[in-house]
Amino acid sequence: MKNERYTLRQLNLLVREAIEDALPDEYWVEAELSECRENSGHCYMELIEKDEHSNTPVARASAKCWRQTWLMAKPYFERTTGQPLRAGMKVLLKVYPQFHEAYGFSWIVSDIDPTYTLGDMARKRQEIICQLKEEGVFDLQRELHIPTFAKRIAVISAQNAAGYGDFCRQLEDNEYGFRFEVTLFPAVMQGEQVEQSVIAALNQIYELQTNHTSQCSTPSSQLFDVVCILRGGGATANLSGFDTLALAENVAQFPLPVITGIGHDRDESILDMVANTRVKTPTAAAALLIDNLLRVLERLDDASQRISYAVNQRISNQKTKIVTMTSLIPTLALRVVSDQRHRIEMMENRLPIAIERRLTNQKHLLESLSIKLQGFDPQLLLSRGYSITLKDGKAVRDPQQLQPGDEIETRVEKGTIRSVVKN
Repeated sequence: MKNERYTLRQLNLLVREAIEDALPDEYWVEAELSECRENSGHCYMELIEKDEHSNTPVARASAKCWRQTWLMAKPYFERTTGQPLRAGMKVLLKVYPQFHEAYGFSWIVSDIDPTYTLGDMARKRQEIICQLKEEGVFDLQRELHIPTFAKRIAVISAQNAAGYGDFCRQLEDNEYGFRFEVTLFPAVMQGEQVEQSVIAALNQIYELQTNHTSQCSTPSSQLFDVVCILRGGGATANLSGFDTLALAENVAQFPLPVITGIGHDRDESILDMVANTRVKTPTAAAALLIDNLLRVLERLDDASQRISYAVNQRISNQKTKIVTMTSLIPTLALRVVSDQRHRIEMMENRLPIAIERRLTNQKHLLESLSIKLQGFDPQLLLSRGYSITLKDGKAVRDPQQLQPGDEIETRVEKGTIRSVVKN
């Protein structure tokens, strides 16, 4: 036996027989995909297992899923998980060993359990959600409010995406004639580049908004009112880019309200959860913005009607008052005339009495004055023995007023004496 020789093919055939004898069954194996690619209808995978603590690979293997199996397994997996098989996923595969003398060893995949991957995805999603809540950013977007007159829209979407076109047409063709200003920030909306591309678009919007605000004299001036992240029109799978921590943190802390319309019917993505408002499709996002303005228009119409009613009611009340006052004027005028006539009659009756009383008072006053005047009559004083000396018709009160040779006149009760002053 020691000297027996084998060709490589013969030796590989022995290995093949040994493996088939030792491992005759199919086995469910848990692994992580480090690589996954399609070629000619077949799917080629590289499996890996990592140490839980150091994340270092401790096992590797190749696996193949042949066309006839892959045609059934792929759509079922994507319908269940909402995503295609990709690197980094945890998978549960049903395999059997195959050693080919020309191509070597590989595991052949006969079935894939999507519920295992779904559970692992849910676990990762829950870990991200818990971390966002611990950071205090999970509900930040819901504290913002879509502005009353939201018309300036920043859109993050693929430039040629059908969903973006539907969104724009919906806004342009709205039946109310509202006018919106839409600015597109192109981004990759499918595959592994979603996170990096969407974050870059958000940064661009933030920079433009900040620069615009700093250059405007009005502090409240805004370049954009809301941000819409739209995807519709692509495959329903390959949405893993919207379930990342970095993208969720950026959206949650963005200063403008973010509306998502990613266009899928599966459970909400983490991006949907942290956004201000989530709708299913881009056209639903457009309808949301149109309805927002419509509510404003309805409130304005309602306010206009209430103002018009209040004004008309006020005018009607004033007219009623005027009519009432007009009807009362004749009565009031007659009453005023009657009152004034009565007053005149009363004054006419009182006037003679008032005049007589006034005359009596004046008569008494004159009599009193006459008596007082009699007390000052010079003739009365002369009759009592007094005399009055006059010079040039004026009473002399002081001897110094006279000079020798002056002629004076002295009046007494019975006559007048004329004299000449000697000294």
